[in-house]
Amino acid sequence: MTHFIQSLLNGLSIGSVYAIFALGYTLVFSILGIINFAHGAIFTIGAYFTYVLTGASFGFNGILANKSLPFGLPFILAMIVGSILAGFLSILIERLAFRPLRRCGADRLLSLVSSLGVAIVAVNLIQYLVGAQLYTYSGKITGTLPAAVNFGSASNPIPIRTVQIVIFGVSCVILVALTFLINDTKIGKALRAVAEDATTASLLGINTDRLIMFTFFLSGFLGGMAGSLVGSSVGIAGPYFGIAFGLKGLAVIVLGGLGDIPGAVVGGLILGLAEAFVPSDYSAYKDAVAFGLLFIVLLLRPQGILGRVQVQKV
Repeated sequence: MTHFIQSLLNGLSIGSVYAIFALGYTLVFSILGIINFAHGAIFTIGAYFTYVLTGASFGFNGILANKSLPFGLPFILAMIVGSILAGFLSILIERLAFRPLRRCGADRLLSLVSSLGVAIVAVNLIQYLVGAQLYTYSGKITGTLPAAVNFGSASNPIPIRTVQIVIFGVSCVILVALTFLINDTKIGKALRAVAEDATTASLLGINTDRLIMFTFFLSGFLGGMAGSLVGSSVGIAGPYFGIAFGLKGLAVIVLGGLGDIPGAVVGGLILGLAEAFVPSDYSAYKDAVAFGLLFIVLLLRPQGILGRVQVQKV
């Protein structure tokens, strides 16, 4: 029972981060119908932004070796500011890699290739600036809170790392705020209108370019937030930190249903729980769980768990 509760709570924690990260994919796909392969790079850069904003210094590699800011922010504030910076970077990527192709009516496949090129450039730029070494956040992430919280009793302790609880709490707040934004605000209704039919929405007076820019900002913010949360738990494992999460994010949105926001949340939680219950002796095969689930879902329900069957007009 102790192991079950620990696995359940850890699975909810990492699954909620998967959900946040996958929502960044889902928002762009629902508006433009393309996968933004640069989202994994945004995930990595957001983690680095938060790291440097906490006042930590870089290592001995790269042209920013041993450099640091003259100030340090509390982790939560650094994470918010770092995620906002990641959102603005995502807008820049939209301007450079997506908008020119969209305006000339290029095939969507070209936009996908363009985003992949941006991701490769971003990863190599990170390595050039700060090197490829592992960076870990300082021990001040949870402030004065204890390192772990006991969810059991004194005789039968069930310790859960405090940082995992913080990750789950922050993720829940973000998911609730995003749900409110999409369902209960004017801009959320405009986003749903553009996702349904961009041409009709434009004819009705909705500024589609501005909404697409906002979508990329929101996607980048979510990606940067997810990178910061994961980095606070396991550290930043170099410039290619976001590659594995990028692939899992794709698995999550296919698992839940392409373009479906509740589906991304459900898919992320399912994937996180599935990984958490992998026996410790087989922990090296956790990544296989994501793609094994994806394979099974594609066989049984190709549209995803909450996805809708697309009607083909002839």
